[in-house]
Amino acid sequence: MVIAGDEKGKTGKIASVNREKQRVIVEGLNLVKKSVKPSAENPQGGFVQIEASIHVSNVMLVDPTNGKPTRVSRKMDDKGVKQRVSKKTGSIIKAEI
Repeated sequence: MVIAGDEKGKTGKIASVNREKQRVIVEGLNLVKKSVKPSAENPQGGFVQIEASIHVSNVMLVDPTNGKPTRVSRKMDDKGVKQRVSKKTGSIIKAEI
């Protein structure tokens, strides 16, 4: 969920992460128009809408139990494996890949 900026309150799936620049691309959000020169693929050229990156500080993970944004902590389960846990509800957050 985006918590700041023009797309505030909207949710989407993270498409890619740039760890060096601390930015993420969220599918379907923060669309910008980019001009494209004519090429063999696109002989017409023109404008294309692409997803621009958003800073990590402006994005929060959504709690699966109540659908609200939450901070995340890490805890060890009984098998000794680290798991992500919601700070609001204490429920385990599983990665959707």
